[in-house]
Amino acid sequence: MIKPPIKILQQYWKHDSFKPLQEEIINAVLDGEDTFALLPTGGGKSICFQVPALLKDGICIVISPLIALMQDQVQHLRQKNIKAIALPSGIKYSELDTLLDNCIYGNYKFLYLSPERLQQDIVQERLKQMNVNLIAVDEAHCISQWGNDFRPSYKKIEILRSIHPTVPIIALTASATQEVVDDIITELDLFQPKVLRQSFFRANLGYRVAHAEDKNYKLTQILNTYPGTSIVYVRNRKSAIELSEFLNANGHSATFYHGGVDNKEKTKRFTQWMQEEIKVMVATNAFGMGIDKSNVRTVIHYTIPESIESYFQEAGRAGRDGKQAFAFLLKNESDYSRLHNQFVKVLPNVETVKHIYRRLCNYFRISYGEGEQTKHDFAFTDFCKTYDLNTLITYNTLQFLDRCEVIRFMQRFTKKTSIQILTTGNQLLNFLENNKEHQLITKAILRTYGGVFDEETNINLSLIASKINLSETKIIQTLNVLSKAELLDFNHQTSDAEIIFLVPREDDHTINNVKHHLLKQNASKIKKIEAISQFTKNDKQCRSRQLLLYFGEEKTTDCGICDFCVQKTTNSKPKDLKNIQEDIIKLLKEKNLSSRDLLKELSYPEASILKVLREMSDYQIIKINYNNNYQLV
Repeated sequence: MIKPPIKILQQYWKHDSFKPLQEEIINAVLDGEDTFALLPTGGGKSICFQVPALLKDGICIVISPLIALMQDQVQHLRQKNIKAIALPSGIKYSELDTLLDNCIYGNYKFLYLSPERLQQDIVQERLKQMNVNLIAVDEAHCISQWGNDFRPSYKKIEILRSIHPTVPIIALTASATQEVVDDIITELDLFQPKVLRQSFFRANLGYRVAHAEDKNYKLTQILNTYPGTSIVYVRNRKSAIELSEFLNANGHSATFYHGGVDNKEKTKRFTQWMQEEIKVMVATNAFGMGIDKSNVRTVIHYTIPESIESYFQEAGRAGRDGKQAFAFLLKNESDYSRLHNQFVKVLPNVETVKHIYRRLCNYFRISYGEGEQTKHDFAFTDFCKTYDLNTLITYNTLQFLDRCEVIRFMQRFTKKTSIQILTTGNQLLNFLENNKEHQLITKAILRTYGGVFDEETNINLSLIASKINLSETKIIQTLNVLSKAELLDFNHQTSDAEIIFLVPREDDHTINNVKHHLLKQNASKIKKIEAISQFTKNDKQCRSRQLLLYFGEEKTTDCGICDFCVQKTTNSKPKDLKNIQEDIIKLLKEKNLSSRDLLKELSYPEASILKVLREMSDYQIIKINYNNNYQLV
């Protein structure tokens, strides 16, 4: 007899109750039904497939688009002594062979795959031999032409349906319009699915859209008014660095996070933020997926994001502990032209894609009908300069060709330089004795990196250059000489990406096969830009209502804590605001108090109190002191 699901939750997760809708979803899966689960960010989607998979014999196949998220979930399962494997890219064939055998014979409960990995013959053949109890499709919106982050490779997940036709499928996502839901059901061939949708309404989360000509000033105001852990989302890496520096200079502990930060530093910064050694994380959208921090008090979008889906998911990382939290979006008129220039103007049309694809083939001297499965180091900037191409349009084109599996476009955010000494210390010294021009550089490297005799070691050329006051070019020349003498192994990557051609070159024919994807994606992107723009401009309706209507929830009520609702409340009761201000002054005459203390002392609505505090700060009636308390000026 199968255990009750709550027993599994207690055994492995140490929780005594499920979050809303989790148990219904789990029971639908246990009844063998195809299931579609729509839960907001923080709703606990992974529990919905992990619990039923643990209750049934066999292994659960999980399709996920993000390697980091796969590895994170596998790590958490292993910490609970649950056997799980992820098969990211880059695994050698022999290792892949062994890992798949482990899934068949090793009593594993979860196998995490990317949709691209699912296309391999060896994976499909081994899946046929597995006792699969459930197929889970995470981030299922990626399968829809109309979804955020559409990936054509997701459309091939139906291969699993043909391999295991009787195994139930559960599709999961945190945001999807009805159009996307219908598309997912069709593409996954779900049979009479049980669609279980939790309302995306967040009673504790106040959405605030604020016009700000001086965004830095507005940002510090928000952080002063709402102390606690925060995420500030920016559009690019440069902004992340500059804004982090600004906040630190103005008394807020902050760091930055983007795709170009190396993994060791990312882990360090993430840990500091999680442990609240640092309060503010300034980040691009590379930061967020899989974050499990419940007490984020504010999420602040420094600029308008590219879609309501992105905004909703990122804003939803605030207040997951159920306590009041706020999602701010800062805007001014320049944002709208930036949105158009950054996301609409740079969308490639069919002719542009054909032109750039031909140039890419010529760049690597690939003949017509050739090139399939060839791998090339790729200097993106050099390519754009060679053919006088717009960098953003070219980047979007390469991303599109990657999604459509014409090429694989893999970016490297750091240029790796590594060495390993292949000889003994005495032999190296003998060589340097006869080649004294290389002594200074070699000895500087040996003093800086002690492990070069034992293993391949990453080295920093600019660091060595600064120590001995020579150019990086001189250091590279010396290392090349030592490499030719077979004294060391020298790896110096000058490219910033790698291209793999997945299909033979057929120029226009290649692109004509995928152009319908391009047309639909461009139309979808423009529609999303228009929707987020309209959301930021509409100050005549509750923000929460606007968001819920976008996702198809029509039976909604005003939230009471967004900027529209607060304004509506305060406009109708101006006398109350005056009373609040008078009472705050009385309290602060006695002693300095934090906003939390004032909220406890005063019986007015919280939103009204916070509004008055902001206005009193603006007019310099009160200020925040070094203890983070309010005092009269």
